[in-house]
Amino acid sequence: MDTEGTLDEPRRRSAAFFDLDKTIIAKSSSMAFSRSFLEGGLLTRTKALRTAYAQFLFEVGGADERQTARLRDALSELIAGWEVAHVQAIVAETIHDHIDPIVYQEALELIRRHQINGRDVIIVSASASLVVEPIAELLGADAVIASRMEARDGVLTGEISFYAYGAAKAEAIVELANARGYDLDGSYAYSDSITDAPMLDAVGHGFAVNPDRSMRREAHRRGWGVLTFRRPVGLRRRDAGRPVAVTLLAIAAIGAVWAIAYAAYRREPDA
Repeated sequence: MDTEGTLDEPRRRSAAFFDLDKTIIAKSSSMAFSRSFLEGGLLTRTKALRTAYAQFLFEVGGADERQTARLRDALSELIAGWEVAHVQAIVAETIHDHIDPIVYQEALELIRRHQINGRDVIIVSASASLVVEPIAELLGADAVIASRMEARDGVLTGEISFYAYGAAKAEAIVELANARGYDLDGSYAYSDSITDAPMLDAVGHGFAVNPDRSMRREAHRRGWGVLTFRRPVGLRRRDAGRPVAVTLLAIAAIGAVWAIAYAAYRREPDA
């Protein structure tokens, strides 16, 4: 291995980029809160069904440009008129009910192992930042790349200023890496979806998580690793059952959201 210059040049830090839905958690993060949004008066049953149908067509019809545009339009129509503070309050109040039980244990262990090895963990999701940021805090992530919704006078307009999807995820990762000095060749990325191929290509170590047939085929073609996550586990139940090395309690600006730091595992991840 060529080590020339390593004594004079500081080693650049790396990062681990995780897709959220069906990679860290076992279902869609946005859909996980649908009942609470319905009960909180943000959703009507008609809009909920319409958005669910768009999501269904997206998943079964292939993630092409037409289906992506349809899903984005449904999302835009759905959120228009929502009060930001109301959304934040609902997410803060119900995050443990909806997210705790569906987090993959394997993902938690992998996140913790990367952090022990000095890597920042970044959650990258097409879901709205209003939903993703509290989940990322719950998981102890270091940063978030998520879709950004425009608001005026504290009310969502329905405009989406940044849609964190497909190639846009990879572009945002490169932008963040340039800003923070990440070495992308030494960084990692994880996703279940073929639409995140650009994201996995942006780093030196890409992994397909619970891939379907097309994603598995692409992983083999591009030399990505393949991982299987099977065990959703309740965060609070998990923490109660084993020693915790560090526990951090923080109050998020939007309400009482607990930030949990996970036990340090003895087995080191591969470098």
